Amino acid sequence: MRRCLALLLAPLLMSAAGASAGEIKIAWYGQSMFLIVTPNGKRIVLDPHNIENYRIKPLKADLVLMSHFHTDHTQEVVIENAKDAIKRNALKKGGPNGLVMDWNVVDEKHFNNEVRIQTLTTQSGDRVVGLYHDDQKGLERGKNGAWLIDIDGVRIAHLGDLGHQLTKEQLKKLQPVDVLMLPVGGVYTLNGIVAFKVMQQVKPRRTTIPMHYGTIVYGDLLPLSYFTDECKEEKVPVTRHKGGWLKIDTKSPPPKEADVTVMDYNGPPIEIKRKEKK
Repeated sequence: MRRCLALLLAPLLMSAAGASAGEIKIAWYGQSMFLIVTPNGKRIVLDPHNIENYRIKPLKADLVLMSHFHTDHTQEVVIENAKDAIKRNALKKGGPNGLVMDWNVVDEKHFNNEVRIQTLTTQSGDRVVGLYHDDQKGLERGKNGAWLIDIDGVRIAHLGDLGHQLTKEQLKKLQPVDVLMLPVGGVYTLNGIVAFKVMQQVKPRRTTIPMHYGTIVYGDLLPLSYFTDECKEEKVPVTRHKGGWLKIDTKSPPPKEADVTVMDYNGPPIEIKRKEKK
């Protein structure tokens, strides 16, 4: 009798667990490296680096996404189970000795369709067009890739080492975006002023997370203040988190006003619950 009752209740319990698990967790590890945990516990690492200043501790991943082949975006050594993880790069190597870089067209679903990943590429006739690492169509620093990640109705866009504003065609494929991960530190990518213009182009519905900027332990890039000063001038709210997870409730509608979330680069030692505005 008990066994029969357990069998009858099992689907209900599973349904309840799925309904309450509509939460995405995000942690930042400096530069462009993030860990995203899906509602079902799958772990997605973006642009892993091993910059000594940040003292990255190895972490596990089910899926590793890299925006391009520069060494501060492709360090699989920080992935404990790198051999077993699914790995994708938004660029691909071709030509003699693999020295020619081109955009990689990816559109895949993983983990029983819980996660969809796409590269931000568009079609121009027979030619694939993507992003660049500079505003000179790649003449200075080459091509760049970006990832669109759809999880339970929430779209996260990671723009890699973007170096220019976006075209209408790119925006059409990109939008709507809920969470925008945006480089703002200049030198090799967008600076704070141009990054603000890109954020205005994209119009994320929930929040923008700035990345790839100078911090107290890593001064090779411009500081965040160039970007946040623009936000202050244009009255865009900035929320600062001192360590911990950023949690996105996938069952809640976007807030009336999107903000900018400044995250701590130490990963997720403390859990922080994001309060959606009503």
